[in-house]
Amino acid sequence: MDFVGYAERGASLVNVSVEDADELRDYLSDRGWLVSRVTDRDVTALRRFQRELRPTFEAASLGDEAAVVRQLNELLDRHPITPQIAGHDSQSWHLHVSNSSSTLAELLIAEALLGLATVACDLSPLRLGVCQAAGCEQVFVDTSPNQSRRYCSDRCSSRANVAAYRARRRAAAAAASS
Repeated sequence: MDFVGYAERGASLVNVSVEDADELRDYLSDRGWLVSRVTDRDVTALRRFQRELRPTFEAASLGDEAAVVRQLNELLDRHPITPQIAGHDSQSWHLHVSNSSSTLAELLIAEALLGLATVACDLSPLRLGVCQAAGCEQVFVDTSPNQSRRYCSDRCSSRANVAAYRARRRAAAAAASS
């Protein structure tokens, strides 16, 4: 499995609104085989998990590597993961989260935690972040080569760059008119 993909799904899980089962189904629209498993209990469990996971991204944004690791370990204790070897032929064996006996919420939580823990170990615990654009609180996983990502999306990056450019122009115009 692509553990970065699991981690990015974890970030998107923090960002998505899951107020009811229909919103959760919409979130899972690209994974149609899971949509029929959605229950109201999954919604409740995922909303709680969102509140539990967000501080991990916030700690990473503050550069607190030890807090990220501590929080991920606490979440891994609270939400145990059962991995399973999967593959389509003998050349493509890889790990997945077992979903044989878990609820949908447990599966999504396990995928998120496995991905985030793998990113923390393989890349850095500080590869998680909170968007720095004014008014945005979305979280993200930084897979850039030089760990330089500051925004959740190109849209937020562009908005921030345009705002900074306009502020510089206003400052230059004010200085010229003084």
